[in-house]
Amino acid sequence: MSSPVAQEIIRSTILHTPRNPFRDRRALETFEDGALLVSGGSIRQTGEYAAIRDWNPDVPVRDLRGGVILPGMIDTHVHFPQLRIIGGMGCGLLEWLERTALPEEVRMGEAGYAGAVAHEFVNALASHGTTTALVFGSHFAEATALLFEAAAAKGLRIASGLVLSDTLLPEALHTSPERAWNESRALIAKFHGRNGMRYAVTPRFALSASEGMLEVCGALLREHADVAFQTHLNENTREIEQVLHAYPWAENYLAVYERFGLVNGRSVFAHNVHATGCELEQLAAAGASVAHCPCSNAALGSGIFAMARHVGAGVRVALGTDVGAGTGFGMLKEALQCYMLQRLVPDGASLTAAHLLYLATRAGAEAMGVCAETGDFTPGKSADFIYLRPAEGSVLAAAIARAESAEQLLASVITLAGAESIAEVRVRGRMVHG
Repeated sequence: MSSPVAQEIIRSTILHTPRNPFRDRRALETFEDGALLVSGGSIRQTGEYAAIRDWNPDVPVRDLRGGVILPGMIDTHVHFPQLRIIGGMGCGLLEWLERTALPEEVRMGEAGYAGAVAHEFVNALASHGTTTALVFGSHFAEATALLFEAAAAKGLRIASGLVLSDTLLPEALHTSPERAWNESRALIAKFHGRNGMRYAVTPRFALSASEGMLEVCGALLREHADVAFQTHLNENTREIEQVLHAYPWAENYLAVYERFGLVNGRSVFAHNVHATGCELEQLAAAGASVAHCPCSNAALGSGIFAMARHVGAGVRVALGTDVGAGTGFGMLKEALQCYMLQRLVPDGASLTAAHLLYLATRAGAEAMGVCAETGDFTPGKSADFIYLRPAEGSVLAAAIARAESAEQLLASVITLAGAESIAEVRVRGRMVHG
């Protein structure tokens, strides 16, 4: 991780969404010959290069023309222990957990193994342009601490937490409500609010948490007013049936979490593929967010996300990769998959490249409660950005060269750019990959 330059002008083509394109058609802001004035790790000015240069004639210029600068990607749902099992095929959610994911998560009980995966994980985030992430930690406190330490050393901004379960899963992944309370509080005290880290209370899902465990989660949120909350919701029809069987008093899946005070503006629920109208109303009223994971939903056969219903109900939505049920760390790939799946259903949302960039950046910052810090290039925010430069002679280079509008250029980037095109990634002005 490099030290940030005290002050510099970065010149390139710049695209970001400082507004919500679901509400504002002018949300995409572009500068073909643009500039960011970066000082002390923050963005001071964003605009046309000529104007910013005139206002700051003595500031050194870093010329990155020939590529594109986008805000750092924000992944709102990803599992740290599952990096090494990407690519499991042929199963639905519950079978995939039993055969593939949970045996690997048991291995996180060995600190050496967990530490190696933690370093691989943060490197994978950075190399794919993800600068901020809401991460499912491990069922083991030591492994979760190793994740926080690796992310801080890399310079990434993450929110994560000890994964809490006391039923259904392999015994090695169980904890007690008392131990969950004590270990979670210790991790909060050590990491929350330090070095860009934030704690997220993380029951795996209602099916693997007793009422006593969910009571502990609610108590943690009440005791710590600024920690986040994350879990799974309505991912798979068989899962939903089993949750309602385990909690017969619940009107729907979300009602389980509501009873214990877990649905609020700090809450991010992964998937929500099979939401009822009542649940959408409740999520919107609470200001909660949904992490949409299109690659994972397709890979596990979970279903196609009802984007239009969520947006129409006023529910905040962002994107997540859901590694390792998802197919990789690329948020641009998630954006493309989101677009394609919405095209397949009669009531799918009509998405433009601006919508997709927003879902992969600013929407994630809004969901995670860090929109004042990151997500776009509004002056005063952190200098979190990725510099994409296509290889000479590549299909992406040809598409960018012939793009007749900023929207077309962005669509080409979303369709074609992968990790190989990411030349540089910065967080708070510091180089974390490149």
